Amino acid sequence: MLPIYVVNNHGQFNHLILRTLRDMDIEATMISNQTPPADVAQNCRGVILGGGPTLERSGVAAEYLDLGLPVLGICLGLHIMATARGGTVDHGASGGYGAVEVEILKQNELLAGYPPRIRVWASHADEVAVIPEGFLLLARSGICGVEAMASNTERLYGIQWHPEVSHTTDGRIIFENFDRICSE
Repeated sequence: MLPIYVVNNHGQFNHLILRTLRDMDIEATMISNQTPPADVAQNCRGVILGGGPTLERSGVAAEYLDLGLPVLGICLGLHIMATARGGTVDHGASGGYGAVEVEILKQNELLAGYPPRIRVWASHADEVAVIPEGFLLLARSGICGVEAMASNTERLYGIQWHPEVSHTTDGRIIFENFDRICSE
């Protein structure tokens, strides 16, 4: 089975995403965000756009959204997805990392198995301000209006929080669900 590619957008948790997947026996490989899209399209079954400091350092990661593969964007990965599809990202009012209670508004294949409220660990230095056309709002919190969004038709999913860190309750569910999506 082909691996899931974890795109390194220079974030501090990208290696933890990779390790979490491997600990779950999910075949995964880390790639640079400069990897040519043609190489990505032929060699993996799904893409996780990891976090990072700024959109300006995201390389060609936005081009991976057009390959027809399932894509999960985490933090900066969500922002890459939103801006590439016509949404906007602004500075968040809350800033740095911390615990947040997220309200699940709509269940879908990525959030299956979660209760209506979950406790997560997230950075809100930047946030999606406007969801792109064709995307559904899946989750929000008291400090962020877009904690999760998805385009089910394109199989593009984005979350503001970090499921790979131990402070996030049941973060592995996201990866289990995304692995299942990539196997379908």
